[in-house]
Amino acid sequence: MTALSTPTVRAPHAHDILFEPYQLGNLRLKNRFAMAPMGPLGFSDADGGWNARGIEYYVARAKGGTGLIITGVTFCENPGEDVPRPSVASSVVNPGHFIRTSNEMTERIHAYDAKILLQISPGFGRVIMPNFIKPGNLPIAPSPIPHRWTDMTCREMTVEEIRTTVKNAGKGALNGKRGGFDGIQIHAVHEGYLLDQFAISMFNQRTDSYGGSLENRLRFAREVLEEIKTTCGDDYPVTLRFSPKSMIKDWRVGAMPGEVFEEKGRDMEEGIEAARLLTEWGYDAIDLDIGSYDAWYWSHPPMYQAKGLYMPYSKQVKDALPDVPVILAGRMDDGDRAVRAITEGFADMISLGRPLLADPEWVNKLRAGRTETIRPCISCQEGCMGRIQAYAALNCAVNPEAGREADHKVRPAIRPKKVMVIGAGMAGLEAARVLAERGHKPEVFEAGDRLGGVVVAGGMPSFKEDDHDLIAWYAGQLEELQVPVHLSTAVTEQMIDSTDADHIILATGSAPRRLELGDALPVTEAIDALLDPSSLIGKRVAIVGGGLTGCELALHLKELDDTTQVTIVEAGDDVLSMSGPLCHANHDMLHDLVTYKGVEVVANAFAQRTTATGLEVAVQDARLTVEADAVVTAIGYQSSARLVDAVNASRIPFHVLGDARKVSNIMYAIWDAFEVATEL
Repeated sequence: MTALSTPTVRAPHAHDILFEPYQLGNLRLKNRFAMAPMGPLGFSDADGGWNARGIEYYVARAKGGTGLIITGVTFCENPGEDVPRPSVASSVVNPGHFIRTSNEMTERIHAYDAKILLQISPGFGRVIMPNFIKPGNLPIAPSPIPHRWTDMTCREMTVEEIRTTVKNAGKGALNGKRGGFDGIQIHAVHEGYLLDQFAISMFNQRTDSYGGSLENRLRFAREVLEEIKTTCGDDYPVTLRFSPKSMIKDWRVGAMPGEVFEEKGRDMEEGIEAARLLTEWGYDAIDLDIGSYDAWYWSHPPMYQAKGLYMPYSKQVKDALPDVPVILAGRMDDGDRAVRAITEGFADMISLGRPLLADPEWVNKLRAGRTETIRPCISCQEGCMGRIQAYAALNCAVNPEAGREADHKVRPAIRPKKVMVIGAGMAGLEAARVLAERGHKPEVFEAGDRLGGVVVAGGMPSFKEDDHDLIAWYAGQLEELQVPVHLSTAVTEQMIDSTDADHIILATGSAPRRLELGDALPVTEAIDALLDPSSLIGKRVAIVGGGLTGCELALHLKELDDTTQVTIVEAGDDVLSMSGPLCHANHDMLHDLVTYKGVEVVANAFAQRTTATGLEVAVQDARLTVEADAVVTAIGYQSSARLVDAVNASRIPFHVLGDARKVSNIMYAIWDAFEVATEL
C-alpha cells in the first residue's frame, strides 16, 4: 500500500487576504474582487436579452477568477424615457426571453464558483444621450433643469412616472432572480444619473414628497429598494452604486484634483449621511466611486488622475460607518494597493473595471503570483468609453478580444509560416505575439535600441507610466513565446531580398513632422523633448502644436518643475481642437489641466521663426513674439514606410500595419495587427 505523501504547506503570499472568502449579505464570495459595472453596449438583442457576445464577455471574467461579477447597466423601462433597442439589456421588455438568456449566462458563471449581480437602472434623466431623445420630446429630470449635453431644459418627472418606474424595478429584479442572478445592484445614486439627480439639491427643486429634505430626495431610491425586497424577498441582496461626493463646481464644470472649491453637488458630509440612511433602509452594500457627469473625469478617471483616487473618500465612509460593506473602484489595478485598502479599512472589496477589459485573467494571475503576465490597462479610454461614445460598443484598446470573445479568437495556424516583422512598435509587437501564439514563426527586426516605437517617448510623463508597462508586457510575452528580437537592426533592401520568410509584416511606424523655424533658438522635436527634457526644465518653453502630444508635454514639463514657463502655440481655436478623437473624460480633463497648471495658450497662431528673444508667430494679420528660451515642435506624425517598394518588389506576401499604414493611436495599431495576425 502506497503511503500518502505529506501535503505541501504553501508559504504565505503577500496578497492572500484578497483571496479570503467574504460574506456580502447572504452571498459567500470566494474572494474580495468584483468586476465593476461597465456600460454593456453591444451585448444585448432587440428583445432585451443577452446575445452571445454578452454571455461570453461575462463568463470570461468569471473564468478569470473574479469572485463577484456586476453586469453593466440594464433598464427597467422608465415611462419618461424611450431608449432604443438593442442598446443594453432590459429585464422587463420580454421577460421570458430575458430569463432564458440570463440563465444561459449565470449557469456558466456559477460553474466557476463566481456570483453575479444584475445592475438595474431607473433612468438617465438629464444625462441621457442626445441620440436617445426622440424628436419633439424633452428629457426628464426631478425638476426643469439644464440637460447635460444640449441646450434643452428638462421637464419635471411626474409622480405617476416615478411610481411606474418603481414597480418596473421590482418586476425587473424578480426576472433577474428567475434568470439566476444572485442579487441586484441599483444604478444609481451616483454620477448624476436619475436617482442621483433626485438625491442632490442642485438638481432637485421639487416641493412634493420627493424634494426638500435629504430623506425626501432619497425617497425614490428607497422605494426602488423596498419594491425589490417585496418582490424578491428580504434576504435577496441589493447593493447600490453610490458617489458620496460629486466634485461639481458649476453646471458642466468639474473640480481639479487637489483644488479647493465650493461643492455644488453632494459634499462628503451629506454623502456619509446618505450612505447611513440608504443602508439603514436595507441596501446591503455600497459600491463606491466619486464624481458626476458634470465632473466626468472623476467618475471615469483617465490616466491624468492618480491611481486609487477614491481611497480617501471611501476611508471617510468606512470610518463613519464601519459596518457598511464598501466595494471600492477607481484605478485599483495593483495588488499591493488592494491589500492596503482592505487591511487599513478603506474598503471590504476591490472593484476592477477597465483592468478586466485589458486582461480577464487579472485575478487568477495575481493569485498565482504572475503579475508580470497581466496585460496592463493604460487608462486611455479609447476602447471602452471612446467606443461607447462613438459606436455604442464596449471594447478595449489593448485587448482586441474584449467584448468580442464569442467571435474573435486566436486559433492555431493550419500551415505555420515564417514571418519577418519589421518594426517593434505596438503593431509589430502585437503581430509577433499573436503569430507566435498561433504557431507561426515570427522574427522581429527593430532599428532602434528599444521596443515600443513612439510609445517609449509618449510614456515618459508619470501619468503615462502604464504605456511603459505595456511595452514591458510585450517584451515578456515575446520572450516566453521564444520570438527572436533583433534590436538596433535596420532592415535593408538586401535583407529583404535574401530573406526566406513566407510573409512580411511592415510596421515601421511614423516619424515626426518637421518645421523649419531657423536657428536663433534651440528647436527640439517633441519626441526628443519627452525622452530628455533636461535642457528645457526651468526655462521659458514655446510648444508649437496643441494636440495630444503638445498638451501632455506641457503638463510633463510643469510636473518636473513648476517654474518652467510653458506656452502652447496652436493653429486652431483651442488646444485639442484639431487632434484625433478622445473620449470626453480624457479630452475634458487634459484640456482643463492645461489651464489649471498655468500653461499659456496662444490660439489661432502660426509659428514663423525663432528670434533672439523667442518665437515669432502670426495671429490673424498681426505678428507677435512669444518669449522663449527654447522651442519644441509637436505638429504630428507622418507614416514611415520607406521599405514598401522593396517589400513589394520581393514578391513576398506582406501587410503594412500601424502608423506605417495610417497614423493613428495605440488602439488601432494593436487592433489592426491582431486582425491580420489572427487571419494569416
